[in-house]
Amino acid sequence: MRERTQVGIVGAGPAGLLLSHLLHLQGIDSIVVEARSRAYVENRVRAGVLEQGSVDTLRDAGLDARLRREGLVHEGIQIQIGEHRHRLDLKELTGGKVITVYGQQEVVKDLIAQRLADKGAILFEAEDAAIHDFQGERPRITFTRAQEEGEIACDFIAGCDGFHGVCRASVPPGAITVYDRVYPFAWLGILAKAEPSSEEVIYVNHPRGFALSSMRSHEVARLYLQCRPDEKLELWPDARIWEELHTRLRTEAGDTVHEGAVLEKGVTGMRSFVAEPMRHGRLFLAGDAAHIVPPTGAKGMNLAVADVRVLSAALSAFFREKRTDLLDGYSATCLKRIWRAEHFSWFMTSMLHKFPNEDGFGQRLQRSQLDYVVSSRAAAQSLAENYVGLPFGA
Repeated sequence: MRERTQVGIVGAGPAGLLLSHLLHLQGIDSIVVEARSRAYVENRVRAGVLEQGSVDTLRDAGLDARLRREGLVHEGIQIQIGEHRHRLDLKELTGGKVITVYGQQEVVKDLIAQRLADKGAILFEAEDAAIHDFQGERPRITFTRAQEEGEIACDFIAGCDGFHGVCRASVPPGAITVYDRVYPFAWLGILAKAEPSSEEVIYVNHPRGFALSSMRSHEVARLYLQCRPDEKLELWPDARIWEELHTRLRTEAGDTVHEGAVLEKGVTGMRSFVAEPMRHGRLFLAGDAAHIVPPTGAKGMNLAVADVRVLSAALSAFFREKRTDLLDGYSATCLKRIWRAEHFSWFMTSMLHKFPNEDGFGQRLQRSQLDYVVSSRAAAQSLAENYVGLPFGA
């Protein structure tokens, strides 16, 4: 199999699929190559908080029909310090902006359905993908699918294949600088058939460690506990998880945790990662292939949306007007937003988690920051502004 397209996209996550759709709206052809099956991609549970700008992007692209029906609009978040819970009114603090809870896998389902309805090419189960000649003008993607070798010739390659993908790894040594920080804890997360503890997301700073209460619907809760990076799931039977959630989410007003059948369980490591520049020749990195944030700030999928919004506009300018300035500025434009999100995610992570071997001085500084956020309008406004997402271009 040999194909020719304008943009070859490696990875059928939110970044790759949304890029393909945005290019389609501009009359630009693309082919998406994905190693996993459609069923796997559509059921891969990831982030669930969409910034205002991400919702606006999906709306403008005609992808928000189900999002409007099923997404849960949140006008605030709650920060719990010990047993005391404080609400930050995001809408009031940001002049009307909100967040929407809608699972990443739901965004992916919507994108796949739309691309297939538009006759877009998504090659699932395309294994052993490799990229070639991207330092010149005729890049190629090779792969194996159904025991047949395939090749896609293209003008540009978009590496949207995640942190462990082949695209960033294919860049020559020394061409990209990596900035990395691994945190000394992880999240033990469950998806449960249970009523959420609150109608809004709750971030908990507790002496026993961080906890988070979120949701996927009014009947399905998403809950997390801070744990060790090497935590063994077999040491956490459901009863122990619920007991710990009851302890960390209990308030002065009583217990707010509702138990239910555990549908999924896993441990998520915590790291910050940025690779720059996000371009090498005719290869452009987007989403997790270029950056990772700890999930505390709810920025992962939102950064992917922002990346491909910038990249699609740059590619459109090239194909329509032969302009190269936006492609040349792609990395710098994206990195400005990425580093702001990295800082915010680090800030939220540092403020809310219990750090191993932290001394009393550090603990008192953390408590001071928490008290400031929930008592100062200026501090709360800064947190809210970052949480709902800065305007595109900011």
